[in-house]
Amino acid sequence: MSLRVAVLLSGEGTTFEHLAAEQEAGRLDVDFAAVISSKSDAGGLERARRRGIPARAVPRRECADEAEFNRRLHAVIDEYRPELIVLAGFLSKLELRGYAGRVVNTHPALIPAFAGHGFYGDRVHRSVLEAGVRLTGATVHFCDDEYDTGPILAQRAVPVLDDDDLESLKRRVQECERDLYAESIQLIAQGRVQLEGRRVRIRPGSESLVSEAD
Repeated sequence: MSLRVAVLLSGEGTTFEHLAAEQEAGRLDVDFAAVISSKSDAGGLERARRRGIPARAVPRRECADEAEFNRRLHAVIDEYRPELIVLAGFLSKLELRGYAGRVVNTHPALIPAFAGHGFYGDRVHRSVLEAGVRLTGATVHFCDDEYDTGPILAQRAVPVLDDDDLESLKRRVQECERDLYAESIQLIAQGRVQLEGRRVRIRPGSESLVSEAD
């Protein structure tokens, strides 16, 4: 039976699009129960509707504070009873509540480097280039109550090339990040992922998800 997933996003939904394509190709054993956005005009909602997936908006700007936003958001999430919540470019703070250990996110760097509050999108890649490091990459992690500090499920390194600029580095990291996310969610769907405190163990039969991108 496929893993029942709710996707939370705030923008165009390119990460969701990749996951949906992997599912349609038979490489991702999930059932998209709903796509939920913190912005009513998010392009990801239309991507979901085109596939016949329920698409809902809980606009953050219509809520008085974070607490009200999370009350409304969880009311919508609970309607669909997901087994896993996938954050895919979701820019608001999600309270875990009853979903601890069942929320995953991706980050365009090797956590704990270039991570935490305020580190997202171009800011991450720009900081990598300014620091002069030779390796960056992608991380998939379970969420906790802070930014980018939850247990790490998978990491994959991407070399920083001598002639990289913001766009070239971002493009390669995004490709790595999307593939790693789909692979990680598939491991969860297959029941291979075991969360033990801050350690994540992957049961035998899976390929290593701590590796270097081609």
